[in-house]
Amino acid sequence: MKVIIVDDDKLVCMSLRTILEMDEEIEIAAVGYSGGEAVRLYEQHRPDLLLMDIRMQDMTGIDAAEQILSSYPDARILFLTTFFDDDYIVKALKIGAKGYLLKQKFERIVPAIKAVELGQSVFGDEIVTKLPQLMASSSRPDYRERGVTEREQEVIELVAQGLSNREIAEKLFLSEGTVRNYISTVLDKLELRDRTQLAVFYYNHRG
Repeated sequence: MKVIIVDDDKLVCMSLRTILEMDEEIEIAAVGYSGGEAVRLYEQHRPDLLLMDIRMQDMTGIDAAEQILSSYPDARILFLTTFFDDDYIVKALKIGAKGYLLKQKFERIVPAIKAVELGQSVFGDEIVTKLPQLMASSSRPDYRERGVTEREQEVIELVAQGLSNREIAEKLFLSEGTVRNYISTVLDKLELRDRTQLAVFYYNHRG
């Protein structure tokens, strides 16, 4: 799995590289120190995952991620930051980042990367507990108008809770393939790109 690390603190980059290279399945394709470098390095290496800080001098990680995702919608971007900032969390979710972890939790980085590789979205426990209040809204969509069935609504709620396809399948007594089909169908009906945006949609429209 090819990973690019981008952080404007070179010591952090060095530490992250050391941690990740201890895992034989992870290859560090490149290291960058700014948002601009993140965009350039992503285009050059097309990694499986971009691990990136948010606050950087020339361009924020959020801006760099938006630029990358506009050209490469399937890009997997995992934010690693010291800033437990509500606005950043919401923006990261809305642009389609695959996760948001705090740097203090270094032991979670490798498991998070592998979870993202498997198609999951990863957010630290501190962030997950804040999501409902961050994404709360009084507007509730009429799922029926969008052709979303009750079973599909159950799948949406479980995706928003952070469950993997396997966990959803076990909970609803379905096969993983059926769950994947449900999610794909729901994304089409709601005109969303991925399961992260689906979770955002759910929290944005809870009554």
